[in-house]
Amino acid sequence: MIRLAVASDLPSIQDCAEQAYARYVPVIGRKPAPMLADYAAQIAAGVVYVATDASDNLLGFIVFYASAGRLLLENVAVLPSAAGRGAGKLLIGFCEQAGRKLAIGSVQLYTHELMGDNLSIYPRLGYVQVGRRTEDGYKRVYFEKRL
Repeated sequence: MIRLAVASDLPSIQDCAEQAYARYVPVIGRKPAPMLADYAAQIAAGVVYVATDASDNLLGFIVFYASAGRLLLENVAVLPSAAGRGAGKLLIGFCEQAGRKLAIGSVQLYTHELMGDNLSIYPRLGYVQVGRRTEDGYKRVYFEKRL
């Protein structure tokens, strides 16, 4: 199930981000941006959705919002214990469906250039690389999918 995150989800979301991105700290040499995000503010803004199991235990989450005529998928994370069961793909599909409902023409996202798994996953989901640039000290690769 996917639902809008509520304030009581904050500890689980923060824990998920820590677990999902911890393996990239030694690769990048610092914490990835999702480990530093202000999830309380994002939850309050209504831009965080959680995927849960039948007992409402968090499996993963996604952060996205409309900006400049597109949907920006800022973050998607899945607990390592839930990896490989389709939660990430389900969350991304949910984001894309939200874009279609809002009549938004594309979803854009970015990932760090050293997050190799992401660089191969997004093209398999129909995303096309549209750029590379350094922002906030992170070397990012940008992808877009037309809806």
